[in-house]
Amino acid sequence: MKKIFFLLILFACFQVDAQVFFRKSEFGISGGGSNYFGDLNPEVKFNSAGYSGSLYYKYNITKYIALKLNSTYAHIAGDDKNSRNPYQLERNLNFQNNIFEITFGTEFHFFEYKVGDFEHRFTPYMTLGIGMFWYNPYTTLEGKNYFLRPLGTEGQNYESYKGRRYTDRTTCFPLGLGFKYWVAKGITLNVEITNRLTTTDYIDDVSTTYVGIDKFQDNQPTPYPIPAAILQDRSLNHLGNVGKQRGISTTTDQYMTMQIGFSFRLPTYRCPDDF
Repeated sequence: MKKIFFLLILFACFQVDAQVFFRKSEFGISGGGSNYFGDLNPEVKFNSAGYSGSLYYKYNITKYIALKLNSTYAHIAGDDKNSRNPYQLERNLNFQNNIFEITFGTEFHFFEYKVGDFEHRFTPYMTLGIGMFWYNPYTTLEGKNYFLRPLGTEGQNYESYKGRRYTDRTTCFPLGLGFKYWVAKGITLNVEITNRLTTTDYIDDVSTTYVGIDKFQDNQPTPYPIPAAILQDRSLNHLGNVGKQRGISTTTDQYMTMQIGFSFRLPTYRCPDDF
């Protein structure tokens, strides 16, 4: 009798919802491009686009709200040579950075969304959250890569400039828009653009003013390796006098990802509650 009763319950569930139910949890993978906005790209251009990839776990609370735990890698870069601004062309700085990010956020669907329901198979959505990312800007000199933070290009290795020091990790606030469409039962196609507001102005290792070439001379006691003298001022006519503007410290740096991917939800034998 118990087996018959169980089979009747399963049959009733299948009749209620086209015989297919899916778990609230889903796993996803996505990839695409990336872009940086900051002192070497103040005009918000896409002339130094990079690449990115993400893995994530999502829990669908309702048909309209989901929680998301996301891990992302993004390669970003910036180069004054890509600018039309005469000062940037003269300044001649550049960088690259590998971003490793972990964020937790909420996804809000604009329409009712239900995997397996043909009447509710797509929706635009908005996402926002908070997270942490690790970064370490570097540049290339004579074919060799140099990480810039240890070199203290804006005087960070001296006590008199200790307020300019930065660590290899900080906070970010993702804000994005996307579109999702279930292409097969349990499989959803996602397209998403997410920008990250950050709490640092040193993703590009550029923020304030020059401290002068004398702080980097290797003929006197100095905490700097020899390449720092060159990398702190790569201008064509050595404009890096003490106090001269090197970056824009009134704004923080940002980075963006533009990705497409798929998420997967496993079937379940339980009757759904609200979807």
